[in-house]
Amino acid sequence: MATAPADGGSGGPAGDVPLAVTVSSPSPLDAVDDLRSAARWTLAAAGAVGAALISGGPLIAAGQVHGTGHALLAGGGLVAALAGVSAAIWSTSLVLAPRLTTRATLAKKKDELADLLEQVEQEPAEFFGAAATSVDGLFARQDANRAIAVNVARAAAAATTPARREALAAHLRRVEANGARIGSYVQYLLALAHVWQLQNDLRRSRRWTLLGGILVVAGAVLFFIATSNPGPAYVPVVTTSPSAPASPSASARP
Repeated sequence: MATAPADGGSGGPAGDVPLAVTVSSPSPLDAVDDLRSAARWTLAAAGAVGAALISGGPLIAAGQVHGTGHALLAGGGLVAALAGVSAAIWSTSLVLAPRLTTRATLAKKKDELADLLEQVEQEPAEFFGAAATSVDGLFARQDANRAIAVNVARAAAAATTPARREALAAHLRRVEANGARIGSYVQYLLALAHVWQLQNDLRRSRRWTLLGGILVVAGAVLFFIATSNPGPAYVPVVTTSPSAPASPSASARP
């Protein structure tokens, strides 16, 4: 994140500390569309496999099943294949689901975002400039600045002289400007965390898709084994009619 020194000297009223001013830089949220586009392609592929499984082909082949054992084998194969497709669709749909990333999200998902937070802690100046030296320090700086803004606003409202009121109003503007700068760093960090979660979900969905593909192949093999059984063979039996008894006239001798 590119930064440049802020204007103004050191010192000044409480909360009026020079910060690094954010220079225009690419937003991490620009990667969201690419990640979700990859997820959509995965969903389309899984949907095509699912459509093939429930098409007329397997239903026609089901007529070749003979016996309870083969019927159970064919049914188990279809269930396994559909379970594989469902796992791929379910895991990939998490990437497309809307979500909200806040400061509380970072606290709840420290394990999932551990690699990102570790990188930020190692190079805080690259992410926060002079605003803070750690993630917790940045949040503490934001909370302190908000508290200062509230106190200055109350003091300005209670001021009894125009000069005092004007001085406090000017101080409040400086505090709010510092709050806006701190807020820009917080928003950048939250955007990074948001994209990081999507990337982790997409990586996880790929593993589930691979597992689902294995289930589909295993289910298809079971189904075709069951439907390839030709069924019991029927051997025709030829029976001959009993011979008629010889007539007495033909057997008698003259």
